Amino acid sequence: MFDGGELRLVLLKLIADEPRHGYDLIRQIEEITGGAYAPSPGIVYPTLTLLDEMGLIGERQTEGAKKLFAVTEAGTTHLAENAELVAALMTRLAEVGAERARGDNSSVRRAMMNLRVVLQNRLAAGDVDAETLHAAVALIDEAAQKIERL
Repeated sequence: MFDGGELRLVLLKLIADEPRHGYDLIRQIEEITGGAYAPSPGIVYPTLTLLDEMGLIGERQTEGAKKLFAVTEAGTTHLAENAELVAALMTRLAEVGAERARGDNSSVRRAMMNLRVVLQNRLAAGDVDAETLHAAVALIDEAAQKIERL
């Protein structure tokens, strides 16, 4: 999904938008992409450590065991210097989510499989007369025409 330092910029941008924990970042990316992509903790946490060592983010005090990260002044400057790339990366993630939403046709696939199974079972019974067969074909053709006009 990302080349080189692109994930660093995405994480930094999300932290700049709102202080976050590691898993919050993973969930946010997954949400933006419509569930199509979620970086693994094995990638996110080392990247957060690197951002912290670079002085671009810092830990905030929290009551729980989770580390809450916030952007530093240097991180804000780094984002501003890379604003065009950051915008492109966020657009790419949003486009993945939009594509996922457009392509989520699981209910259509389920309906097609249901039709297929019903037809196979009905035809396999062997007691289908020509009139019933023609009626089934007419229904399928009618449905296809209606769908084509949507």
